[in-house]
Amino acid sequence: MIQDDKPSNKSAALGWAWLSRFIEADRRLAQRASGNPITLGLYEFLRFGVKQAWACLFGGAMLALLLASHLWYPKDASLARYDFLVLAALAVQVGMLVWRLETWEEARVILVFHLVGTVMEIFKTSMGSWTYPEPSVLRLGGVPLFTGFMYAAVGSYIARAWRLFDFRFERYPPEWATWLLAIAIYANFFLHHYWYDLRWIIFGVFLLLFGRTVIWFRVHHHWRWLPVPISTLLVALFIWVAENIGTWSRAWVYPSQTSVWSPVPIAKLSAWYLLMIISVVLVTLVQKPKAFDNNENRG
Repeated sequence: MIQDDKPSNKSAALGWAWLSRFIEADRRLAQRASGNPITLGLYEFLRFGVKQAWACLFGGAMLALLLASHLWYPKDASLARYDFLVLAALAVQVGMLVWRLETWEEARVILVFHLVGTVMEIFKTSMGSWTYPEPSVLRLGGVPLFTGFMYAAVGSYIARAWRLFDFRFERYPPEWATWLLAIAIYANFFLHHYWYDLRWIIFGVFLLLFGRTVIWFRVHHHWRWLPVPISTLLVALFIWVAENIGTWSRAWVYPSQTSVWSPVPIAKLSAWYLLMIISVVLVTLVQKPKAFDNNENRG
């Protein structure tokens, strides 16, 4: 069930020690911008971008590693590029915890996504859905260990955005139903290789459960809202763009990209949409869905 409680007036930045030092400066900037609708709009736009950048911190670091290693990593290095990516991703994870750029709660989410993603990667590569063309030592079967961090980046983004934007929901479905849906989606990723692909039936069930669900969020003081099916699509589209960057960097390739790179087919967006549904449900392990209260809307 949805947990009802009043949103705190405390800044979400208090959850990250490094970010909390800017709370007072942000408060002064907001006061200066509040006197004019144009400057206030620009301030909210800037604040939205900063929050999104902070939410994407782990994912952005991973994409930067993929690109940088593709462009500049020595071809004749004794340490394989994929093994370097494993060690670098682990260093980023440890560094974010040590410097308190990430909370231990977020780290637990990342671990769950890492395990869930790695299991699926092992199966999918064995079925030839995609491949990792470069050699490496740190791998399970045909899957370099850095790949789990790519799935973890999705979980990290959702968990951080949930807190930064103070997510609230209207008509969130029963949690037991969302877990059954997530399990069905995950099972279909495996079973469709041997049986029917049930994704369109699953999409129908998703719309039955979430079609009327609204997500409310705050950039500053004012509440904004989006239907959950639309917000899920927007994030899935963002991940599809990131996947194009990943395949261009030859971190992994689809069969159609083996000889010459080409954009990931837009049809893959449906798989990322389904993965987003799983991701949101997994994040509810640490971020319980809370109901939106109209009395809390400041404008």
